[in-house]
Amino acid sequence: MDMAAKQKILIVDDDNNIAELISLYLTKECFDTQIVNDGEEALKAFEQYNPNLILLDLMLPGIDGYQVCREVRAKANVPIIMLSAKGEIFDKVLGLELGADDYMMKPFDSKELVARVKAVLRRYQPVKTEESTSELKCVKYPDLVINLSNYSVIYQGQPVDMPPKELELLYFLAASPNQVFTREQLLDHIWGYEYIGDTRTVDVHVKRLREKIKDHADWSLATVWGIGYKFEVKDL
Repeated sequence: MDMAAKQKILIVDDDNNIAELISLYLTKECFDTQIVNDGEEALKAFEQYNPNLILLDLMLPGIDGYQVCREVRAKANVPIIMLSAKGEIFDKVLGLELGADDYMMKPFDSKELVARVKAVLRRYQPVKTEESTSELKCVKYPDLVINLSNYSVIYQGQPVDMPPKELELLYFLAASPNQVFTREQLLDHIWGYEYIGDTRTVDVHVKRLREKIKDHADWSLATVWGIGYKFEVKDL
């Protein structure tokens, strides 16, 4: 039974020593791991191994990390943490635009790596608690239902596929209609202390939300210039 319950982590790194080390840390924490050393292999392994999370090095021979991220994202919402070596210019905004959930600079502390992996996985698998069954975390507006209990969004009667962070951001704003939040507040609430990000992260996610969910006659995702964002509701 335990074997079936193990979460699978795909480690993509052309430096096998680092990959082995990461694998060791994660295996010790009861994860199942598979190592591949280039982008082509990563895409194959993604299909066959069906991982719960991908640790993806940026600089890979052949197809680089950005491209792997883009291709995986086109097919699935599996969480991706990007890894980049010290001194490499990691384009945070590009990484996030492509749909990476987090990123880490090498060399990293093993405890931090494990903590980040667990944190990202936690977001993707909402834990069913006693409380959540009795109290559904759900906000409803005309043509929009955001359900945080099962991480689903229904827009104009159709389910909308979105990564957890986008959904959490939308839920957080919609749960406090007409309240203005600064980018810093949103970064803190949604990404928490574990994310070493900058406020552009919030802008990128709002932009992605707006591409999926257009403004409605009754509500909209509004920018408050110089401050941040709010979920604006007419005639509340």
